[in-house]
Amino acid sequence: MKKAYFNWSSGKDSSLALYKVLQQKEFDVQKLITNVNQDYQRVSMHGLHEELLDAQAKSIGIPLEKIYFPAEVTMDLYNQKMKEKTAELKEAGLVNGVFGDIFLEDLRAYRDSKLQEVGITGVYPLWKHDTKELLREFLALGFKTITVCVNANMLGEEFVGRVIDEDFINELPEGIDVCGENGEFHTFCYDGPIFKNPVEFEIGDKVLKSYTLHKSDDDDCYQGSKKTKKSEEKASKNYDRSFWYCDLQLKK
Repeated sequence: MKKAYFNWSSGKDSSLALYKVLQQKEFDVQKLITNVNQDYQRVSMHGLHEELLDAQAKSIGIPLEKIYFPAEVTMDLYNQKMKEKTAELKEAGLVNGVFGDIFLEDLRAYRDSKLQEVGITGVYPLWKHDTKELLREFLALGFKTITVCVNANMLGEEFVGRVIDEDFINELPEGIDVCGENGEFHTFCYDGPIFKNPVEFEIGDKVLKSYTLHKSDDDDCYQGSKKTKKSEEKASKNYDRSFWYCDLQLKK
């Protein structure tokens, strides 16, 4: 089996991708790697408490390593820290990096270009699969997941803190991907065939947060891996992005 590490987001797509890799037995997944906001001790983008991430990894049974980033992280710093970590993983013999991406071509191209710099191959078990079929498979396998973050420009407060089921799917507005692949929502997976036991949690408050993106890539890493005319026009507006978060707490 080929040695690999898994880029673990804590959500449903990661869970299904990890399940498939473990079933196929082509890759020996030796580590889970997750980006964490060091200022808030939460999973980057998802806003999930670090202790819930730890509980997930313990239930899965694969060692977890975290890459800590400040809340205000530039693209240069992000690329630097990721290159340091992937070079370290390559040195340890983990020459394959597994991702749960489904169809975003530019994101995969960015990942692969950065991995090639250190000699790692990207692996994408869910790539180009129909998202509706993937979600049906996910639920049929017995996975359970809850939304922890939704893009407020695409979905309302009522969609955050929701367990994903048929009702959730049927209520999604037209144009919203059922897997949230375009950034519509992020999830926390708490049960399923990759877990030895469910991760128990309590649902906390719902909070709306807004973030301002600045004109320069040096100001905010979420501008993208390179500037284009379109991205510069978008950035020049210095616009806000708003997200609803549901504050899950590990059940003691």
